[in-house]
Amino acid sequence: MSKRPRRNHAPAFKAKVALAAIKGEKTLAELAQQFDVHPNQITQWKAQLLEGAAGVFGSEIRSESPAPTVDLKSLHAKIGELTLENDFLGRRAQQGRHVERKAMIDRSHALPIAKQAKALGISRGSVYYLPRPTSAADLAIMRRMDELHLDFPFAGSRMLRDLLNAEGVEVGRRHVATLMKRMGIEAIYRKPNTSKPAPGHKIYPYLLRKTKVVRPDHVWAMDITYIPMARGFVYLAAVVDWFSRRVLSHRVSITMEADFCVEALEEALAKHGQPEILNTDQGSQFTGAAFTDVLLKAGVAISMDGKGSWRDNVFVERLWRSVKYEEAYLKAYKTVVEARASIASYLHFYNSRRPHSSLDRQTPDQAYFNRLSQIAAA
Repeated sequence: MSKRPRRNHAPAFKAKVALAAIKGEKTLAELAQQFDVHPNQITQWKAQLLEGAAGVFGSEIRSESPAPTVDLKSLHAKIGELTLENDFLGRRAQQGRHVERKAMIDRSHALPIAKQAKALGISRGSVYYLPRPTSAADLAIMRRMDELHLDFPFAGSRMLRDLLNAEGVEVGRRHVATLMKRMGIEAIYRKPNTSKPAPGHKIYPYLLRKTKVVRPDHVWAMDITYIPMARGFVYLAAVVDWFSRRVLSHRVSITMEADFCVEALEEALAKHGQPEILNTDQGSQFTGAAFTDVLLKAGVAISMDGKGSWRDNVFVERLWRSVKYEEAYLKAYKTVVEARASIASYLHFYNSRRPHSSLDRQTPDQAYFNRLSQIAAA
């Protein structure tokens, strides 16, 4: 079998693919098949386009001026300064995980790929390696793992492997662990706080251990979950009011990045004002500056799950259980557009018509707005 030659894509082609990914009407698997590129490459081009978009509006036209006289002493000092900065940045970059360092590679930069790889402390071969996209068999396993995770949220990779094996699905623990990471799920149980933040990300303390939530907009929670489709999958992020269980905003994305979480958060703040506390897990989508800066600017206290807060994870899982068993598993969405519309319709039903036993058979809308009216009248 002949080795596939390396392809150099034109900038216009990269922009076309990245724009299709940003539009978000097709899954990564569908875009990869349409444009004949790997899903990881599409994700990278999308990130590059979003990062460079501001430059389109930030450039300024400057009049030409005579070239300044070269000051060799200042030039040598600047070279020394840049050498120190380069050494510092190189050392810091090499402290990150391999996948994060690989993501720093810029194929469109003038610096050769080999030198970029050397500066980041990774092999050049790993830069060109693209793993295979998710197979149909893995998608089926992931769908069943998602169902088992909802039924047994305490099950780790070993138990999920055993449960799958008992159903006749031949899969090993390591592969189950890989799929769990791709889906963004993990076993829920009391355990030491061994989570490590992404490089440069701050982890905030858990603020809800002794907090009694007795009114709407006191505490909000936000989380991300995996939603299976007929072909591929998407991610759902939601902001939920802790007191009333009301979904205040949500977003569906084909990639698990911070952008769609920030959009959902900004919508909730614009529509409902600021809560006192917002609680999340320690995922990189929530620990990055793009997300936390929005909260800090709004004066919202940031709480992140840590040791002893496992029951609060279970609380968020109840929403995901309802969304999946009452909506996603019954529909097998064929397109991302269909998934977005159908999930939005279900969440409207969840808020306005679905009664909750924990709310004394009220709907989330009733629990949220009735309590706000009582507070306003007091």
